[in-house]
Amino acid sequence: MDTRFGYIPIAVTLESESETESLIERYAPALEQLGGARWPADALDEPVPLLLVILTGGTEQEALRLWANREASAPGEPLSLLAHPGNNSLPAAMEVLAWLQQGGASGRILYLAGPDDREGLGRLEIAVRDLEVRTALQGARIGLVGEPSGWLVASTPDPAVLHGTWGPEVVSIALDELYGALQAVRVETAASLLRPLVSGAAEVREPSPTELEDVVRVYVALRGLVQQHRLDAISLRCFDLVSELATTGCFAVAQLNDDGTIAGCEGDLVSTTGMLWAYKLLEEVPWMANPVQLNPAAGTLWLAHCTVPRCLVSRYWLRSHFESGLGVGLAGELPRGPVTLLRIGGKAMNQLWLAEGDVVRSGSAENLCRTQAEVQLTRGEVGDLLHAPLGNHLVCVRGHHMDRLRAWWKAMIAPRHRCDC
Repeated sequence: MDTRFGYIPIAVTLESESETESLIERYAPALEQLGGARWPADALDEPVPLLLVILTGGTEQEALRLWANREASAPGEPLSLLAHPGNNSLPAAMEVLAWLQQGGASGRILYLAGPDDREGLGRLEIAVRDLEVRTALQGARIGLVGEPSGWLVASTPDPAVLHGTWGPEVVSIALDELYGALQAVRVETAASLLRPLVSGAAEVREPSPTELEDVVRVYVALRGLVQQHRLDAISLRCFDLVSELATTGCFAVAQLNDDGTIAGCEGDLVSTTGMLWAYKLLEEVPWMANPVQLNPAAGTLWLAHCTVPRCLVSRYWLRSHFESGLGVGLAGELPRGPVTLLRIGGKAMNQLWLAEGDVVRSGSAENLCRTQAEVQLTRGEVGDLLHAPLGNHLVCVRGHHMDRLRAWWKAMIAPRHRCDC
């Protein structure tokens, strides 16, 4: 098994080194089963998360020394402390965590009642996964192709703020680079991708053969930029394609998400980051959409967009782009079932809105973007979108994950930024 985390045992009050080893050997098999590897105390610059195993009392100063040294290679990583029932392990861990929290730093105590504590080991598994996601986001690269669209007045964070709060680096890519890549797309490459797109559709309504070929070429060009710039995600100022080239990025964005490369519309870095977070944590492909209608009394809202990953829909139609009537938009039918909605945002990128519910029907209104779904909320408040919105796009993922998302956010984002939202 690949190493998922390192652990360093700390003890100062046991009578002998053999007694210390005997104690850690009780827990080592369980830790190693989860992908843990024992590190020496000076191995603090490894790229995987670190766990400090508090074997005894009196270890507070050593734990804080290791945490301070770890900050050099993993700044902001929450300190994970593993405590057990004996040798004053738990009170020592509590003292360390209290000191951290007094200074605004974050951490958590993971308590094992014994080596066979299944519930405790389950919590440890979740904590390791949380840290892995944080590490992945810290190393992620989001390509911004063009500038954010002008109407995103609340969704244009300073890249330094986004990096400081969530971790990803923003890689700026000029639209001219995309246009150049478009010119280099081979006809046969586009044709091989176009055939399954058309044959899989329930209907091709407005788009012409040329328009269909053009949107596939946009996808091939964007895929090349992802590879060239080593991107984990990409956000495209897509309306410039409409105005300058009479084509759309709707299929390209949808297909990149289907491929496992998170892609957002309109240069919206906020929503693209939210999509990347949800994908990494939940392993669910996200859908970015506009909340276009809502009913606070009934707890319902309609989501709509001209793009949707085809893996999320039961069938799809190839339509024109709603706002322009040009290019290709995807009209997909989302199956009924549980979903979670999320939105991150705020000036410091440290705020979060979450809701859970169910897709109850799909729509086909001609005055909305092509893919339309009504969601009946079971948790969360529709009215928040009227009173305290974080922006005009929401991220939708399959399944009910509100508690999982909020727990991660509280552990990784909220303490460091002291946000009560």
